[in-house]
Amino acid sequence: MKIEKLHLDGKKSSIEVLDKIFSAKVNNKLVSSVLYKTNANYKGRYAKTKQQNEVSGPTSKIYAQKGTGNARHASKKAPIFVGGGVAHGPKGRLSYKKRKLNKSEKKNSIASLMSEKIQDKNLLVLNDFSSEIKKTKEMHTILKKFEISNSLIILDKSSKEKVEKSIRNIPNLKVTDVNHFSAFDLIKFKKIVFTESSVKELEKRYS
Repeated sequence: MKIEKLHLDGKKSSIEVLDKIFSAKVNNKLVSSVLYKTNANYKGRYAKTKQQNEVSGPTSKIYAQKGTGNARHASKKAPIFVGGGVAHGPKGRLSYKKRKLNKSEKKNSIASLMSEKIQDKNLLVLNDFSSEIKKTKEMHTILKKFEISNSLIILDKSSKEKVEKSIRNIPNLKVTDVNHFSAFDLIKFKKIVFTESSVKELEKRYS
């Protein structure tokens, strides 16, 4: 299929893109599964409490088993005592299993979200940045011209080096490349912006 490409001088043209990435069937169930796994793996799960066998201190019996009139107890490490172990507390990140995200799941979810962005007219392709843009004000003018806000901007390596400094302080924008974005990023931002070269890199990576 062909999609529109915008030039910085205002001219328009078109480029050919792969149907299986930009015109795929939107699979909301798959996207939901991928987002669930991604968010689950993002969680740090650092909280940890000491269990009875991890608390330091003597293990001697606190008083005789019989004859005291009190309940039977072993050491002061039992969970019912202050300073003892915690029963059923969080066990730290190593005890949680990471959810596996298959390559096919990742690729198909990206294609599904890209296709949905095109259907909603929230995907833009700009021509590559040929010269360096040093001023944030100049970059802000370009973004305003193309109504780029709340956007994930996916650049090729050359364009990223030329505009990253001028764009990184503008709020509600994220600048990245084809190797460092996820389905979560595509959901988070309303618009997706590519350069022509980054589209070709994406096709090589996901085809």
